[in-house]
Amino acid sequence: MAINYPNGQKYQNPKHDVISRKSFSAAKRGMTLEDELNQANSYYLATNRAVIHKKPTPVQIVHVDYPARSVAKITEAYFREASTTDYNGVYQGNYIDFDAKETANKNSFPLSNVHEHQVNHLKQVVQQDGLAFMIIRFTKRQETFVIWAQLLFDYWDNQEHARKSIPYDVIAEQGQHVNLGLNPALPYLDAIDQLRKQR
Repeated sequence: MAINYPNGQKYQNPKHDVISRKSFSAAKRGMTLEDELNQANSYYLATNRAVIHKKPTPVQIVHVDYPARSVAKITEAYFREASTTDYNGVYQGNYIDFDAKETANKNSFPLSNVHEHQVNHLKQVVQQDGLAFMIIRFTKRQETFVIWAQLLFDYWDNQEHARKSIPYDVIAEQGQHVNLGLNPALPYLDAIDQLRKQR
């Protein structure tokens, strides 16, 4: 008999699955960072650890075609406003807000991957004592880190007079590496817990 988790995923008996870090990494290669975050958030919600959701992007529908009575097809729409960050929610009584970015650069995270309105939004969250952070994946290294938004602000506010990227070494030193997991595959809240202990 097949047993599924509440989110529809198949149950895998850990006694029968001996997975090395290398083979696990290869198995997850098809998942994007967003897929892994969405899966983690579903798991956190199902286990009552946190309530975190991907923010919908506000869209204004302009024209809809009705080729049949029961079928509607949106043929024209536009974004009503620039989106802020990707995710927000509540964790251990704290409002959290974050964005997730991937880079093919091996030695730095380009600030051009972030938009000014996103930085301003994260600054507003910090001013209200929320937990604001970035999740950054270095795809060539197959490494994912969580950094506090303040590190982003430090580089963002000085980019006119200094470098236009955050060095990998700085992210690795001041951020927290997200270790691979089984369920969820990307347990980023564990990294947040470690960063909070260092404050």
